[in-house]
Amino acid sequence: MQKKLNLAVLAMCCVPAAYAQTDSIGYHSESSNEAAFTFTEAQLGEDDDMTQNVTIVNSNTNIYASQVGYLFSPARFRYRAFDQKYNEVYVNGLPLNDMESGQFRYSQVGGINNMTRNIDFALPFEGNSFAVAGMAGSNNYNFRPAAMPVGQRLTLSGANRNYTLRGMYTYNTGLSEKGWAFSGSVGYRWASNGYVEGTFYNSLSYFLGVQKVFGNHSLSFSTWGNPTERSTQGAGTDEVYWLANNRYYNPYWGYQNGKKRNSRVVNDFAPSAIFTWDWTIDDNTKLTTSLFGKYSMYKSTKLNYNNSDNPQPNYWKNLPSSYFDVWYDTNTNYRTQQAFDDWITSFNYWRASKANRQINWDRLYYANRNVNAEGGDAMYYVQAKHNDNLTLTLSSVFNHQIDKDKKLNFGLMAGTNKGMHYQTMEDLLGANSFHNINTYIISDKYTANSPEADYDLNNPKAVVKEGDRFGYDYNIFVNKARLWTSYSQNIGRFNYTVAGKIGYTSMQRDGRMRNGLAANNSYGKSHHAEFLDGGLKLGSNITLGGGHVVSLGASYEYRAPEARNAFMAPEVNNDFVYGLKNERVFNGEVGYMYENSWLHLNLNGYYAQMTNVSDWQNFFNDDVNSFIYVSLTDMKKEYYGVELGAKFKVASFFDVNLIGTISEAKITNDATLSYMESTSATLHGTYQTGDNYDRIYNKGMRDSGTPLTALSLGLNYHQNGWFINLNGNYYDRIYLSYSPNYRFEQNIKNRNIAMTKLGYPIINDATGQVIPGALDQAKGKGGFMLDGSIGRNIYLKKGSLSINLMVTNILNNRSIVTGGYEQSRSGYSGVATGKYNLRGYSFEKNPFKFYAWGTNGMLNITYKF
Repeated sequence: MQKKLNLAVLAMCCVPAAYAQTDSIGYHSESSNEAAFTFTEAQLGEDDDMTQNVTIVNSNTNIYASQVGYLFSPARFRYRAFDQKYNEVYVNGLPLNDMESGQFRYSQVGGINNMTRNIDFALPFEGNSFAVAGMAGSNNYNFRPAAMPVGQRLTLSGANRNYTLRGMYTYNTGLSEKGWAFSGSVGYRWASNGYVEGTFYNSLSYFLGVQKVFGNHSLSFSTWGNPTERSTQGAGTDEVYWLANNRYYNPYWGYQNGKKRNSRVVNDFAPSAIFTWDWTIDDNTKLTTSLFGKYSMYKSTKLNYNNSDNPQPNYWKNLPSSYFDVWYDTNTNYRTQQAFDDWITSFNYWRASKANRQINWDRLYYANRNVNAEGGDAMYYVQAKHNDNLTLTLSSVFNHQIDKDKKLNFGLMAGTNKGMHYQTMEDLLGANSFHNINTYIISDKYTANSPEADYDLNNPKAVVKEGDRFGYDYNIFVNKARLWTSYSQNIGRFNYTVAGKIGYTSMQRDGRMRNGLAANNSYGKSHHAEFLDGGLKLGSNITLGGGHVVSLGASYEYRAPEARNAFMAPEVNNDFVYGLKNERVFNGEVGYMYENSWLHLNLNGYYAQMTNVSDWQNFFNDDVNSFIYVSLTDMKKEYYGVELGAKFKVASFFDVNLIGTISEAKITNDATLSYMESTSATLHGTYQTGDNYDRIYNKGMRDSGTPLTALSLGLNYHQNGWFINLNGNYYDRIYLSYSPNYRFEQNIKNRNIAMTKLGYPIINDATGQVIPGALDQAKGKGGFMLDGSIGRNIYLKKGSLSINLMVTNILNNRSIVTGGYEQSRSGYSGVATGKYNLRGYSFEKNPFKFYAWGTNGMLNITYKF
């Protein structure tokens, strides 16, 4: 495969019938190339095990914003490092962001690239006719069939990415003399083995639309969906990548009867439909009303175990460094000759065979068959986590052009969402039985027969068969309403837009199982949490003459918390988190633009401050020997930086682009901490007292999974139908997701004791303050990446043929980290007994990482007629 890719790169210099793209995603001329609309999976947010909140924003007048989303997508770049919830996505003026998480997953429009070309973009302080733009910008897709380019379009693609083959066909009639318009598109993406070994891809996409225009009215209906089955890639530590001699080692698959099987399979289908009525009241006034419905079905499988050893091949106890301490030479328990011999044995086992580094499915079946003979429950099984939702939204937007210099917009939205979260038994792996009980709770205090061990007291000790629900089952109801308005005016060389919005959000949990740990507080509905939110925004610019423009924007917003962060332990009980409040968000920006015949320059500086920010996580905490649900509230965050975009027109056929940003995105205080043990429902945190009091030191932690420094130099040639682009991109300051557990005060004390016993520096100084640098966040390595494309548009007697070759990471730099996370386990044991023994394996020095793919590419052939 690598040899073929090298040949493909060479072919970039001599392919006679290729076609590429110089326009950015935001330009919509019919000459725009397929490349601009070929989103990568990073952009589409399709991989839940990797950073998925990539933001795509655009503006035709801003060189930086119009190109940064696509150029930096291989590094999973996020605009200004903002979470995707701050990037709002619309269809026909109706908001599509998920009501529970606040985010929009671009995979919902994956595979219908041709239908997403009609799009309006609004940067944070740009005026627009469909919304108050989000802090990370807003996108509005026009899914009306009459707006689609007339004709037929057939695209065939080959790639070595998540999928290897793609086909798309689109047909748009345009608006007929009788006022009818029809649109249809179908696409298919497939791979039996993706770029990462053990992964596959199988996705069908469709779009159907009809529109009728009569008089000054228009009725349109569009429906689309993207049923997808795909397997995923797992992160790994540098030790594991070294052992496998492969930075794309994937621990999620293994051999079963000689065939590859992945344990993490995602099934994702969100059929959606929108009905839109456009009423052109007069030449200056328009009313657009839309009704949207979606039923999303999302399922993700996972291999799990019960009263047995962890079957994951990269589990820390299976690694050589768990036997011999490679970090601390005073850890004498793990620096013996026997420990070193065990290291060698483990190393040789890992290197001996690829099968030794993967899941042994046959062994799991064998273990379950043995336990069947003893009448026991499954030792190994595959579970499926479901996150489904039903959404209904009504939206209406009123646009009025008062005169040539004044414009007024009004909008309202009301929507409801039912999120359905539950777990099912996907595969018992040959076992005969499994009971719906919490085996993790079994101890001196509780037995398997204790009512506290039941996941559902309404069906005690239920036997779980394949397809049955177990563990947890609950719904989250969210209702939202919003009223907004904006007013724009031109006064000579001065233009301004003022906008405001007010909204209402309510949320409620409805438990479908009566958990034994919360017998009176888990089944049925919780009370409602209700929030009023809103905000004001001002954007302005002044034309100074001579091509100089200065802009200024500021906004302040009260933002309701997301329901996904609102419940303390949603899998267990109905409790809301402590101290849940509206986020308070200030955002400001100053910009400068200059344009003449050979230069277009944008320079922007921004600052955003957030207070009352909340976060929610769950992981295993060794110090309390329990899986815990963690809530962080009262956080303060700051985002600031400088952005530069410049386009130099060296000749009519040759441009040079310079894009870059240096930014910061960090927490500026120590959050308020609350966490609950899943084995006892015991609460710990800042709100607690006595032995249950705890706090977190997370001040200074950065937002992860995106480079905070990114630079690009691009060369663009376009003449006689040829388009050649070459971009050199540099990424730096890539932080990994930090572990809250590593920064709990109580855990820090425990670690101090364990480290002191070995004679190593402690985390706290003599006054009890954390030593600077002792809790620094893990980072990933940045670096340089070269990307390019070449192509040509060939005009035929009937239609045109476009051929385009895009190659990413031409120099095959595989050392750039695109994301990852610190481990949440503790590097010591014996807390309960007071021994505080340091383990041989160091969790804090072994974060999990994802690395940028090596040389990869896509060849597109498109026939338009």
